[in-house]
Amino acid sequence: MEKNVDISIIMPCLNEEAAVGYCVDEALEFIKSTNVPGEVIVVDNGSTDNSKIQAVIHGAKVVEERKRGYGNAIRRGLAEATGEFLMIGDCDTTYSFWQLDSMYSILSEGSADVVIGNRFAGKLENGAISLSHRIGVKALSFLARLRFQTDVYDFHCGLRAISKNAYKKLNFKTGGMEFATEFIAEAAKKNLKIAQVPVSLKICSCDRESKLNTIKDGFRHLFYILDPRI
Repeated sequence: MEKNVDISIIMPCLNEEAAVGYCVDEALEFIKSTNVPGEVIVVDNGSTDNSKIQAVIHGAKVVEERKRGYGNAIRRGLAEATGEFLMIGDCDTTYSFWQLDSMYSILSEGSADVVIGNRFAGKLENGAISLSHRIGVKALSFLARLRFQTDVYDFHCGLRAISKNAYKKLNFKTGGMEFATEFIAEAAKKNLKIAQVPVSLKICSCDRESKLNTIKDGFRHLFYILDPRI
């Protein structure tokens, strides 16, 4: 096991053979630019293509999470990470991992415990997010802000970061896409300091099948927000 790792970048992965290598390369280049030790962890969530092989070839540590779900994959990656600062990003080329620079600066300076990207404050490439998805994200984020008493604007952004010390205080339970909401809700309930930074979102540059289901995933977020047990 690698010692004294500063940055761990975690990528949930399901059939991203065409994109994962590019994303791992970019993440490793970002880590190199910081002049601190780091690692890229690709969490394979049951891929049937050559995603795992491509991730290894490009220099990532690959772990497997057989229980399907966005949350299950990220939770496994967080548990495997050895860094002091844990960063999460999709491996579909829609986010540039160079955008982690501002998140790393905020965490390493100690000015926040958690940093969440805000796509609506950044640059949205035409076609990068559908109108229905945009409306859904804004509506669900509004409800979540009220429910969990936080000012986070974009609850569903796939680019986010947390310090290892803060992560240890959180108790994650969800396994699906609603994990994105739970991540922020848990941080808010534990009174962690949450910062937000603008991030850009672009159209995937590879031929791939989207994993998002606007209606199904939207209801998962909604049920979590409305759950009286939380």
